[in-house]
Amino acid sequence: MIFLDKAVVSLNGRATTAKDAIRESGGLLVASHAVKESYVEAMVKSFEDNGPYIVLAPHIAVPHARPEDGVTEPSVSLIRYREGISFGHKNNDPVHLVFALGASSSDEHLALLKKLTELLGKKENATKFIEANSYEDLTTLIGGTNQ
Repeated sequence: MIFLDKAVVSLNGRATTAKDAIRESGGLLVASHAVKESYVEAMVKSFEDNGPYIVLAPHIAVPHARPEDGVTEPSVSLIRYREGISFGHKNNDPVHLVFALGASSSDEHLALLKKLTELLGKKENATKFIEANSYEDLTTLIGGTNQ
């Protein structure tokens, strides 16, 4: 399982649109061989078809697709956008944190969501992610869920 390992976390997102942010966060999972490119495009299509349902909380989006779209290893990546991006969500825009989630089964999907919920359940943790200057600023938070 890859869960916010250093190789799949970027605090310098460059995208300016929701679709590009989904591609950027999914690209980290592709580079780590956790998902195939087809999975990233399936996440974008899901967003196009279903709208901003992936914006689960203020400033936080969790794009994902179906396991059969190309997951090879359960994984979660993160891209942080300091300025925020509009995903078209009435209450939770702008999005600063995009956690791309790849799971190859419903059980894995739930396990990854549980870990994210534990991590982001406290509002101050989301603020720490948004304000972090380096990956090392986050290791205590992330380490608490990787045990």
